Amino acid sequence: MALRCWRWWPWSSWTRTWLPPSRSTQNFGQHFSTQEQAPQICVVGSGPAGFYTAQHLLKHHSRAHVDIYEKQLVPFGLVRFGVAPDHPEVKSYGAEDHQALDIPGEELPGVFSARAFVGWYNGLPENRELAPDLSCDTAVILGQGNVALDVARILLTPPEHLEKTDITEAALGALRQSRVKTVWIVGRRGPLQVAFTIKELREMIQLPGTRPMLDPADFLGLQDRIKEAARPRRRLMELLLRTATEKPGVEEAARRASASRAWGLRFFRSPQQVLPSPDGQRAAGIRLAVTRLEGIGEATRAVPTGDVEDLPCGLILSSIGYKSRPIDPSVPFDPKLGVIPNMEGRVVDVPGLYCSGWVRRGPTGVITTTMTDSFLTGQILLQDLKAGLLPSGPRPGSAAIRALLDSRGVWCVSFSDWEKLDAEEVSRGQASGKPREKLLDPQEMLRLLGH
Repeated sequence: MALRCWRWWPWSSWTRTWLPPSRSTQNFGQHFSTQEQAPQICVVGSGPAGFYTAQHLLKHHSRAHVDIYEKQLVPFGLVRFGVAPDHPEVKSYGAEDHQALDIPGEELPGVFSARAFVGWYNGLPENRELAPDLSCDTAVILGQGNVALDVARILLTPPEHLEKTDITEAALGALRQSRVKTVWIVGRRGPLQVAFTIKELREMIQLPGTRPMLDPADFLGLQDRIKEAARPRRRLMELLLRTATEKPGVEEAARRASASRAWGLRFFRSPQQVLPSPDGQRAAGIRLAVTRLEGIGEATRAVPTGDVEDLPCGLILSSIGYKSRPIDPSVPFDPKLGVIPNMEGRVVDVPGLYCSGWVRRGPTGVITTTMTDSFLTGQILLQDLKAGLLPSGPRPGSAAIRALLDSRGVWCVSFSDWEKLDAEEVSRGQASGKPREKLLDPQEMLRLLGH
């Protein structure tokens, strides 16, 4: 499998199949024949969606030739640039862009998307110069999903606990100088609607040197309502309820009393305006609309009550959702949903074009969801191949792509080139006991490869 760097579409993947001249459709049987010419398949995006799709295709078609194209100079998408360096086993989002707040003042210095902040501490080249100012006392994270908790945890974790992870040295240096002592994690709805999972919540509750701040009033009447919830949601709510309402034991009380940092969940609050500093040069707070819930079940929504609350802070991180971007005018795209219109991964009205990952289903699920989704896309593609439904005729495949790139002066980074960069990162990390020290500058990467 070849990996080539092409400045195009990352993260969520779409798949184009090129077929060489084929025999008649009746020759497609239940099993692929070794006599048939190899289908040439192009996967754009080397994140989990791309690799899982390629894995399924190669596993179930012994003659398939798969080329993966990636805009970054290094592969693996969110597995490399994902959520948190202290969670190397779990990466839980993958989209090219974030949802804007669409409120006055969000352009002020001190306001960032959680996606960019995550990219900064994980070494995404495009975010390496983000330089967030951590000299403030209070940070606010808008959104109550796992990404929000990951960001809060990184802000509050003692830096010495991050030294042996693959966090970038620049981010670690900034966190060592950080003055952030309080992090508020804000949601439009209530405790029953939080999107994080129990593992991430438990880590926050037990985070060294911190104490949780939860208002017991937010949990009134929830005890009976959670009894009929599904087990994962019930366990999550029970942990939240205990943390908010029960008196901690002696040991836990002592730990909380000695904590120098704190984090809290603010419910029923919706961002209305970023408040500027007196000189108007940066963010100094956020105005939150107080909300109430209307509807039941999945239809529950937050509506403003008319009351507002001003929350002073110097750092605001938006973690309210992610979205994919359109790849090209020739590829259908639904800008409202942020997906390529498709039926089981088949792109609508474009035979031979498939999609996988968040660009297929929208920004939901974790990496295991993407794996299942990608395997299904691969399965659908192979079914169409067997049925003779894919475009036939001469298809030059990757040779034509390489010729096109060469004609445009685009230098391709191969998988063997990545292995050289990988070895360099691992070598640099060994000196400080880290798994690797990520290369951040694309120009430095190219120089190391002799370009």
